Amino acid sequence: MASLNSTAIPLEETAPLFAQMVTGSAPTTSGDDAEIRRITAAVAKGDAAAFEELYDRYHLRLLRLLVALTRGDEILAQETLQSVMLTAAAKLKVLESEEHLWNWLARVARQHLGKVWRQQKREPMFVSTDQLAECTGSVESDALLERGLDKALLELEAADRQLIEWTYFDGLSQKAIAERLETTPKAVSSRLERVRARLRASLKRILSYES
Repeated sequence: MASLNSTAIPLEETAPLFAQMVTGSAPTTSGDDAEIRRITAAVAKGDAAAFEELYDRYHLRLLRLLVALTRGDEILAQETLQSVMLTAAAKLKVLESEEHLWNWLARVARQHLGKVWRQQKREPMFVSTDQLAECTGSVESDALLERGLDKALLELEAADRQLIEWTYFDGLSQKAIAERLETTPKAVSSRLERVRARLRASLKRILSYES
């Protein structure tokens, strides 16, 4: 079993993923069933290199799913992504196919979100807490969420996507952004909240229409 203390998750990569999603450059996973068996078997034995390979293959796809599930809450999505990968390092077993692996990762993601929502005593965005925890993460439902996210991101104006990039990709403070825009940090904060609200509203509308 992988050691959580020795397994390094590249935290610095989580922020740039949001910018990749905005530009629509999300990679897709690929590989035959034998390859998936090899990777999962090695991760189960604590192989750090195999874990990094697993992370590289699935972290962006998982983040896209989590952003959709949380209705645009990038911070919660990134935090949950790290929890999912830590769970994979500790508990992943040998799986027979890419579909089985993705379903496992998606189910763990929903379980972690369900736990967060129960702790905060609030209902999940799209389905009940029990449904989130037990959902198998079907390819069809995940694809629907990802398509909705793509559409919602494309509805943002270019300037708003730039603001998201500066905040979550470049890691700029609101003060630094304010200096670039020749405005105040308070104005940047207010604008960022409006952009987030538009993204969440778009996701809700699009997914409600398509579901």
